[in-house]
Amino acid sequence: MKAKHYSWEGGLKGEVDLPEIVFGVEPNEHVLWQSVKVYQANQRQGTAATKTRSLVSGGNVKPWKQKGTGRARHGTTRSPIWVGGATTFGPRPRDYAQSLPRKVRRLALTSAMSLRAREGNVTVVDDFVLESPRTRTVAGFMKLAGLTGKKVCFITQEATETVVKSCRNLAGVAVLSGSALNVYDLMNAQVLVVTEGALKGLEEAFRA
Repeated sequence: MKAKHYSWEGGLKGEVDLPEIVFGVEPNEHVLWQSVKVYQANQRQGTAATKTRSLVSGGNVKPWKQKGTGRARHGTTRSPIWVGGATTFGPRPRDYAQSLPRKVRRLALTSAMSLRAREGNVTVVDDFVLESPRTRTVAGFMKLAGLTGKKVCFITQEATETVVKSCRNLAGVAVLSGSALNVYDLMNAQVLVVTEGALKGLEEAFRA
């Protein structure tokens, strides 16, 4: 499996061989779906909550005496049947987090990257050499490489502040470090742009 290798000036330097252990795996669609589902579940905060009668303030005094008034007996105005009272069986904060086995997570990542490689949507670029954030440099590269208007995910060795700030104002562009890859962002992108350093790091990590 080969991919085009560009410089940051947009010049085509040739082709590079993509490591088979990362980009040459048979994609597993079910594992991809499962991994995206787990990612989205883990983004849920689950903060919805209502107050039970033990949490509602007030209501410590019996509203009227037990007998002799002709009214129903009540012990507190914070009962669920009173206006301003508690909620019965309301939502409580919960954790929606799910997890996948390590081998399944690994298969999902390689499946996503292999799928993009099969489509010819993996590009290799030189390592970032920006000393300060330069959105113009990234936008110029994308234009010369024919990536303008596409959803692009840059995979770098490290998602430094300079790299992130250079890309964050570009629509449809995401930045991931090699250690923070997730299937959701890989599948959401149309093209994966991998730096030379990240490509070597991925191969070493998946061979380990």
